[in-house]
Amino acid sequence: MAATKQQGQSFGLFIVGLTIACAGVYGIGSAVGKVTLAVGLVILVVAFIRFIGLKPLEGEVALGSQSAAMKAIGVLVAAGGWILTLLGLHLASGVAGRMVFAVIGLTVSLIGVLVILPAACNKNAIWK
Repeated sequence: MAATKQQGQSFGLFIVGLTIACAGVYGIGSAVGKVTLAVGLVILVVAFIRFIGLKPLEGEVALGSQSAAMKAIGVLVAAGGWILTLLGLHLASGVAGRMVFAVIGLTVSLIGVLVILPAACNKNAIWK
């Protein structure tokens, strides 16, 4: 959610631009679809420019610096779990084997998201 009126307007503009751009991608085969895509992309660029202009309006960040390496490891573990799940579709031909790969992959992803990433982000948490 937006904290200020300008942030809310920029976010609303971003959502409208994204919706129009998606409609343009859907109808890309026609002239109207191409125009719609172009209009949506222009609105997205305007929204991004407004977002960049809002950054200096924010106050100082309450959190201290977080460990980038630990966050990267958490993201890689989460992505690795999904890759393991997808590879399981190609490595196993039966339903049972694919289910085992899916459960293992989802477990690895959840470890990355629910264990490693919070540990990295809570290292310098504001409440400590």
